[in-house]
Amino acid sequence: MYCPHCGADLPDDALFCLKCGTKIISEKVKPAGTSTPAIIAPAEVTALKCPSCSAPITPKFGEMVVTCLYCGSTITLVNDGWRSVQKQTMLLIKFSEKQQIIDKIHGLMDKGLLHRHLQEDSKLEEMSLSMIPYWIVSTSARTSIVASDVAAEAGQIATTVALAGLMGAALGGGRGRRGGFGGGFGGPLMTGAVLGGTMGAGRGNIKKTQELDNNYNFPIVALKAFTQYQPRDYAFALEERTFFDMAKVPKGVQIMNGDIGEEVAKYQAKTLVDQLQSDKAHAQFHMIQQLNTQVDVSETELLHAPIWFARYDHEGKKIILVIDGNSGGIINSIGLA
Repeated sequence: MYCPHCGADLPDDALFCLKCGTKIISEKVKPAGTSTPAIIAPAEVTALKCPSCSAPITPKFGEMVVTCLYCGSTITLVNDGWRSVQKQTMLLIKFSEKQQIIDKIHGLMDKGLLHRHLQEDSKLEEMSLSMIPYWIVSTSARTSIVASDVAAEAGQIATTVALAGLMGAALGGGRGRRGGFGGGFGGPLMTGAVLGGTMGAGRGNIKKTQELDNNYNFPIVALKAFTQYQPRDYAFALEERTFFDMAKVPKGVQIMNGDIGEEVAKYQAKTLVDQLQSDKAHAQFHMIQQLNTQVDVSETELLHAPIWFARYDHEGKKIILVIDGNSGGIINSIGLA
């Protein structure tokens, strides 16, 4: 066994490095097809040596798994807090080639879901695939809505106007008689009073209480550096997920390590679900007068999802698309008008 920090040769049962004092953490889990135990190192390290060939390794920010460029050995960088997460799952990569994603983007443009100028006038600057951790927060949301019934109110107004017309005709019919001052004054004045009073009363009473109930498996990106790409209304194909296994991730694909805790994810999920319920309520109902949402969280799990990041330059303006490498769906976009 070798020290993951300084590369010193150590006994197989060593708990600390005899040279630099680094704590040695060993795992019983073995990658598929190998007989060598997984090598674990602290997530905060910025430089270490390969435990197999002692070559220098420099982890990139946020990486969870680092591969030695010389011998192919892998080192897993973890936080103690993340090791306590019991349920970790993953989605397999179905769109593994850049051209597949480019074709998918062009297909969405043809359907009018994205702007055509991306394809015609923009330059593709970068496209990369990484395994990004998301907290999947199971929530149930119930929204109580008090809104005006537009159809009923319109019917009430129409009825009132028709009634006022009949009353005006009846009251105005006496204008030709002797003493027309009384008929001329009483007709329009009384009609206006009845019309205004009836319409005002109708508007105050035509209200309906509605319920909007939804369940979500809401994804919260678990990496602070990627919070700008947080989904607002997107659902991963969770029916296709499997238990997390690094051996199922192709070499060359970065596996990112999360730094957002479970409790923070729950709070963010409740806030975003509340906003989503409000958006759905305003899209479905008109003239909302009162809205109240109760969001309950039941359970969470940590999902590692394959994510493509495509960056375009359009006349100096940066456009970023975040694409699900499992389903091909657009998770988020930045820079699109």
